[in-house]
Amino acid sequence: MTEAAIEKENKQIARQYKELLRISYQTLTEDDKKLIRKAFDTAVDAHKDQRRKSGEAYIFHPIAVAKIVASEIGLDATSIAAALLHDVVEDTAYTLQDLEELFGDTVARIVDGLTKISSLKKDKDVSLQAENFRKMLLTLNDDVRVIIIKIADRLHNMQTMDVMRPDKQVKIASETLYIYAPLAHRIGLYNVKTELEDLGLKYTEPDTYHDILTKIKESKEQQDAYIREFTKIIQDSLDKEDFKYEIKGRPKSIYSINRKMKAQNVSFDEVYDKFAIRIIYKSDPGSEKFLAWKIYSIVTDHFRPNPTRLRDWISSPKSTGYEALHITVMGPKGRWVEVQIRSERMNEIAEKGYAAHYKYKQGPNQKEERGFEEWVTRLQEVLENPEINAVDFVEQFKLNLYSKEIFVFTPQGDLKSLPKGATPLDFAFSIHTEIGLHTRGARVNNKLVPLSHQLKSGDQVEIITSDQAQPNVNWLDYATTARARAKIKSSLKDEKKEIAEEGKAILARKLKAQKITFSEKTINELVVFFNLKTSLDLFYRVGIGKIDNKMLKDFAGSRSNAFVSYFKNKIRRPQISEDLNKEEITAKYDQLVFGKEEDKLEYKLANCCNPIPGDNVFGFISVNDGIKVHKKDCPNALQLQSNYAYRIIQAKWIDSSQQEFKAVIKLQGIDNIGLVSEITQEISSNMHVNMKNLNFDSSDGVFSGRITVIVKNNNILNTIIQRLKKINGIDKVSRE
Repeated sequence: MTEAAIEKENKQIARQYKELLRISYQTLTEDDKKLIRKAFDTAVDAHKDQRRKSGEAYIFHPIAVAKIVASEIGLDATSIAAALLHDVVEDTAYTLQDLEELFGDTVARIVDGLTKISSLKKDKDVSLQAENFRKMLLTLNDDVRVIIIKIADRLHNMQTMDVMRPDKQVKIASETLYIYAPLAHRIGLYNVKTELEDLGLKYTEPDTYHDILTKIKESKEQQDAYIREFTKIIQDSLDKEDFKYEIKGRPKSIYSINRKMKAQNVSFDEVYDKFAIRIIYKSDPGSEKFLAWKIYSIVTDHFRPNPTRLRDWISSPKSTGYEALHITVMGPKGRWVEVQIRSERMNEIAEKGYAAHYKYKQGPNQKEERGFEEWVTRLQEVLENPEINAVDFVEQFKLNLYSKEIFVFTPQGDLKSLPKGATPLDFAFSIHTEIGLHTRGARVNNKLVPLSHQLKSGDQVEIITSDQAQPNVNWLDYATTARARAKIKSSLKDEKKEIAEEGKAILARKLKAQKITFSEKTINELVVFFNLKTSLDLFYRVGIGKIDNKMLKDFAGSRSNAFVSYFKNKIRRPQISEDLNKEEITAKYDQLVFGKEEDKLEYKLANCCNPIPGDNVFGFISVNDGIKVHKKDCPNALQLQSNYAYRIIQAKWIDSSQQEFKAVIKLQGIDNIGLVSEITQEISSNMHVNMKNLNFDSSDGVFSGRITVIVKNNNILNTIIQRLKKINGIDKVSRE
């Protein structure tokens, strides 16, 4: 570069720095400015020899990220400094220790978190990619600002991606739509989210993006005229009432128009609410709500509202802090228009998210660290169970990010925000873990409801607790929030570990009585002998009494005679889990079932792939050999499934001890006193089967009934049916 070009670039860098200070959302003190200047000088020095792919000096990237952090997201001086330094440790000679000495622990910790994210191994494999996302999200435990600065970094990369290879563009854009846009949405950064989504679509579906963009440009003049016509009517009324306000027309984002076109299977012209009107009014804090509804009244005086499209986020703000009144009205020429009513404060919160929320809450000159702590606890709910599969983890995280909210009341009248589809269990765990763990039942609007009951906005929920109540595995079917599920799983695991600890001590005593040394070698032999998977399974079974003295004597005998050992293992291996509790630690797949009804049928294992219990398998009905069981990844699988689809039968291994099924029994007969008691006695006492639901109806001396029972297999159900048929007065018994 020539000297003139270098001087021009340096002037440009200096201009960018001044603009960074000018556009900062937070009020910067002299100390703040010194910190930012020091970070700026360090970043300029560190990146002085680096250039981006576009050819410009690398320093423009960290400055651009810092500007997004300062202006669009509105973070504090510490965050701005960290944004300026975010690539220094990864790309230059500066170390983390250097930054710690220069800027202190907080800035160094944030930069360290950003460096860890950048150095994650990039891989196309979805599970590894998900694992990388999990690691990134876990940096929330260090400092939430790591994630927010990373979103800003990603936004600038998306804005400057034109010079990259197309395959790189698609990969980065897909990642952005998959995780960064939902994160921005959850943080309340709606402007950033919208831009990320539009840029993501630009590179993942360029034709669609440019097609919609062109149509928006073509119809812009017409839409602007429509908005002017619409707003003129409202302005005249607002002016009469002496409101201080501004009205903005906001076109719908390209991404959301495309999403609506796909979801409703309509063309661009048929998407009716392609724009919204935003009325932003000045108000003191005490009058905000009153003025919002007054404006609502003025708007609806002129335009008929759609009653199903009223959204009152002022009385019940979203968990992101978002507040506004949304109404959809029928405008001129029969077109729907969304009107968003916000105060200036609400508008700042909508655009800046938590930075604005805490500026107003704590005063403009105070730091927002305390506010972040409160917010972090919300997002960390999905990070509390690090043991689940990484892909499930990311999917679960996305669900929690995008989930719609409902608002329910506590018995005292406090309002709680929960995701749509939440149950009383989710509510209980949202109040306190201990309340959740000891839930015995729930009342919704003073009526007892099952724990699986889906709550609706406006419900008043009361949790009934008991010291004796504790989670069982069925609770996982009822809980939907990540927090509740993680706490339930943790509790179930803890309980089993306690039983296993007791079992370990019992086993040591019993082996000593058999004169067998309690050692790792012995434990491994026991695990193999009883056909188990882990030592934890072994200790747990001893703890609940499923492995008794007789079984341990068999084991002792097998050790002393190799020949006997062979036959015991092959022929007489004890089936210890025949009736194990449903809350077993790990599955012991010992039974193959076929078809939707999960029938037990005769089968042979195919020699070509030699499936073993636990493999993903399917059944193939052969001409001479009956059902042959193949692994799903068998070399012959594709050929069999494509050419002989009609002879394929689904198959899976199950743990016979764990599987329980719901079945409905229908009864008919002659009504007489004591009949219901006799029926329930037969099922619950004699057969030891759990009943979930009973419904009997009597008319003119004839009764009909439905009983829902929980059974382990078809044999038990058939036995119940045969026994019920023998009860005097019953005419018909059948399975529904």
